[in-house]
Amino acid sequence: MLNFFKPAAGRSGFFAAPKPLPPESKAAQPLIALQLSSGAHWTPRNFSALCREGFARNPIVYRCVRLIAEAAASVPLKVEGNKTASEFLTRSPLMSSSTETLEAFYGYLQLSGEAYLEARMRDGVPSFLSALNPVAVTPLQTQTGAVAAWDIDTAGGDSRRLRHDLASGRSPLLSMCLFSPQDSVSPLQAAAQAVDLHNEGGRWAKALLENSARPSGALIYKGASGSEHLTEDQFERLKSELDTGHAGARHAGRPLVLEGGLDWKSMSLSPTDMDFIQARREAAREIALAFGVPPMLLGLPGDNTYANYREANQAFWRQTIIPLVRKTSDGLQSWLRPWFDEALTISPDLEKVPALSEDRNTLWQRLTAATFLSDADKRALAGLSPEGGAV
Repeated sequence: MLNFFKPAAGRSGFFAAPKPLPPESKAAQPLIALQLSSGAHWTPRNFSALCREGFARNPIVYRCVRLIAEAAASVPLKVEGNKTASEFLTRSPLMSSSTETLEAFYGYLQLSGEAYLEARMRDGVPSFLSALNPVAVTPLQTQTGAVAAWDIDTAGGDSRRLRHDLASGRSPLLSMCLFSPQDSVSPLQAAAQAVDLHNEGGRWAKALLENSARPSGALIYKGASGSEHLTEDQFERLKSELDTGHAGARHAGRPLVLEGGLDWKSMSLSPTDMDFIQARREAAREIALAFGVPPMLLGLPGDNTYANYREANQAFWRQTIIPLVRKTSDGLQSWLRPWFDEALTISPDLEKVPALSEDRNTLWQRLTAATFLSDADKRALAGLSPEGGAV
């Protein structure tokens, strides 16, 4: 859409005609500015706006969050010491699954920097897990700083309160957050500027296509007939001709014939001058860096950090997924021990992760070649139970 700004006679300013000059000076050259795109949009740094502009409208953020959440939720948890706790972790609400619950938990952790799991009760005993939206949770602290309760906002506008029994250590809610020296800072917040740059590059390219890929500029009227300003009829005719004959994709490449002292003056950089394609690629790599996803896994061109896709995938699991799952299993273990058994242990069962099969093969080859170790030592180093026992 072409936006026209007609200068008022005698007004000064960026889009206005200069004041009339004395007779002995050079005649003024009034201009008509054509603005083909609006200014940049920067996302407010709050959870709802970041989710809308980041996760919902940015393919790089969307894919990073999905990769992390799905990979982390696919790692099975090994529960030992209490069969009831094992059943609790695999039980889920109706129309859902425990994997989907963990996916939501890991996704909220990447988007907001904090995530919550609720133990839904039945007869005073934890029955199944449920992931909560961090926006709906408000922690209530005591004077000593300990969290004594949480207010949970429901979909209907009401709220319910979950209390933490500080004496027994039993809590209906597991809270987990990423490290931050002040308020919770998520990977999405750290990459917010890169997300805006990536999104704005796409909007700018779309605006250029909608305006026949022409940059902003100005038509300068040189007053060929001795007049310093266009008349109303001349301005309306020029506006009509540009709007009907040179706007839109179907008129792309159509030459603009100027007459009557009109001259075109470009007022913005071309896509080549701005190099916005390379800028978007760099922004995409910054987003991937904030989430801990190798750019090669996202199909970003020009990234040669890893020799091949397999190395990038191994680095993704070693540096991002395994630490995240270990942190979650430790949190679940501390959270559920007061409810079930102090001897309860929860750990990720990495032996059942197909993506780590190459690492296991390398370990087994090294242990097989170590002739100075006994079979029992080799099984212990491989994370297996003693020979003859249950794995």
